Amino acid sequence: MSMSNYFVVGKSLQNSSIVNHVTGATQYIDSITFPGMLWIKAVRSPVPRGKIKKIDYSKAEKIPGVVKIITAKHVPNNYHVNLAGLGVGPPDEPVLPEDEVNYKGEAICLVVAKDEETAAKAANLVEVDIEELPPVLDMEEALKPGAPAIKKWGSNVFMFGGGMDGATPPSSPKRPYFLVKRGNVEQAFANAYEVVEGSYLIPPIEHAPLEPHICVAKPEPSGKLTIYTPTQAPYFVRDNVATILNIPASNIRVVSPHVGGAFGAKVDPEFEMQVAVAAMVVGRPVKWRWTREEEFTISTTRPAVKIELKDALSREGRILGRKAKLLHDAGAYARTSPYGVIKSTVNLSGPYNIENLRYEGYCVFTNRQPSSAMRGYGVFEVSYAVELHMERAARKLGIDSWEFRFINAYRNNQVTATGRPIDDAYLIEVMKEAAALAGVKLPPHLLQLSS
Repeated sequence: MSMSNYFVVGKSLQNSSIVNHVTGATQYIDSITFPGMLWIKAVRSPVPRGKIKKIDYSKAEKIPGVVKIITAKHVPNNYHVNLAGLGVGPPDEPVLPEDEVNYKGEAICLVVAKDEETAAKAANLVEVDIEELPPVLDMEEALKPGAPAIKKWGSNVFMFGGGMDGATPPSSPKRPYFLVKRGNVEQAFANAYEVVEGSYLIPPIEHAPLEPHICVAKPEPSGKLTIYTPTQAPYFVRDNVATILNIPASNIRVVSPHVGGAFGAKVDPEFEMQVAVAAMVVGRPVKWRWTREEEFTISTTRPAVKIELKDALSREGRILGRKAKLLHDAGAYARTSPYGVIKSTVNLSGPYNIENLRYEGYCVFTNRQPSSAMRGYGVFEVSYAVELHMERAARKLGIDSWEFRFINAYRNNQVTATGRPIDDAYLIEVMKEAAALAGVKLPPHLLQLSS
């Protein structure tokens, strides 16, 4: 690992964590232990969708060293949402399922035992009778009439209130998509010299941090609870645990000393609520460390996203209007996906000036593991699709792709897709520098442009 210097007001400062990192002195969550600490393992669903008929843990309870089997009945308030209090997402996800499972690997119950080996052995002895139901594994299939409804509200989409069309108040009837609208897009297409369409699919990928998901929860003598977890969002953990335990958030302390890699994988509280419930039920510190197999098959992924773009183009190369439809695969539960859809949808213009537009962003539920943030939540996927589409449009018009971008680049005193005045546009200047670094010789008329 190389040393990095950060320059602050003319002074070179060494990152305070570097010495501990390279000498092995940094303490991660896996180094934390307490006297009498117990271990957790999960009994997971073998199917992507089904009704839970019976859970038989009588054999597991007889294993020496097993302390408790935790099920939904032990959770004071079983349903939660990861952005509770921020106005995004319904409480659609159980801490532990009561009567149904919605993705393969979903934790059905927890085994708390004296050590990790005993917990794993007992978990393998728990028998779960599940009536398997037809799963919905594809976004477009999920949107078809007659598709099995995953959600209790009878739909496979998140319902958004309001939008960014300059007219819809937040109190208006909810839509099955988030809407961004500006200008007169139909007139733009009526006036188009050319129309170019494209469909772009971004697959889900696993973050694969070196440190797997891991959490230690410790009940305090005062009745409060301390949670040690490498989360990227301590307040999400605190607020969700407070919600599901029905206790004040001030009674919960979340400690995240160092994160051993995350890249967005540890934004959503995925299992801290389960660890917290187990700790409070047994009244002792408990620890849960996911295996690498669990990381790859259970933890959140970057969402699968499909983006359909349709541009109205002038003869001179201006984008007169754009229509877009974005499908975001949330997986089985909302978590932060509605927020990701909003971020994606408002960025469907890219850094380009498009005065007439209509963008629809759909948060689609499927029987896949839930998805979450990854490296600029929602923006990477859109940037990838938009730039491919810009190349396609330039070739359709027979215009150099650099020139096409210069023509349509944001300038100061223009307005974004959501109506924000632009006063900090530097795209033209950045493109000039990028061209120079890439050895591309721009013509004089482009070099004379500015933002």
